Amino acid sequence: MDVFNRNINFDAIFKFSHISTATQQHLKKVYASFALCMFVAAAGAYINLVTQLVQFGLLTSLGSFGLMIWLMATPHSRKTEQKRLGMLAGFAFLSGVNLGPLLKMCIAINPSIIPTAFMGTAVIFSCFSLSALFAKRRAYLYLGGFLFSGLFLMLFMSLINMFVGSTWLFTANLYIGLMVMCGFVLFDTQLIVEKAERGDQDYIWHCVDLFLDFISIFRELMTILGMNESNKKKKEK
Repeated sequence: MDVFNRNINFDAIFKFSHISTATQQHLKKVYASFALCMFVAAAGAYINLVTQLVQFGLLTSLGSFGLMIWLMATPHSRKTEQKRLGMLAGFAFLSGVNLGPLLKMCIAINPSIIPTAFMGTAVIFSCFSLSALFAKRRAYLYLGGFLFSGLFLMLFMSLINMFVGSTWLFTANLYIGLMVMCGFVLFDTQLIVEKAERGDQDYIWHCVDLFLDFISIFRELMTILGMNESNKKKKEK
């Protein structure tokens, strides 16, 4: 039997028979909006790198938070769709701007950290998101309690470390955060599917959930890679 002459049916591979057609169309809108957010966030990060917006970090952080609250408070409808897309773009842009200080730190250590962290984040996000889509419906929704407990654990460790100043505790918090955010990609993706199946068609807010997951993983990876590279240079000296 010649296994190399077999035709691969890609339609069968990417067929989500357990997800309704309406939900699949909803997911297309979610990921299209996510792609827009990534482009706008990249523009915001680049503008921060070539300007001095870093000194307005507090304002851009408050602006980003304010836009997210405004977006959440604005009901989803055809009349508000364009307005909410504008809010989403503004939120993504300011989120990219807020990455500026971390990006500059990584560039100072080793510029290759940024593309490495981005590619790593893209692979992690794609794998976990596809796993959630291929898995049986509600298969990962049970993770919600564990993941939110993980967030509280991270917050508790951060508060303790404010007084202790332990490098080990800070590093442990980073790795725990990375694992928790990977879990949130699984959880949020399946939650979006479940909400869409029940009639929630707010693809803009669903996009925010995935965008925040991606940005959080990207931050964690950049910080971890930056610390490892910095420690490596110290050992070489």
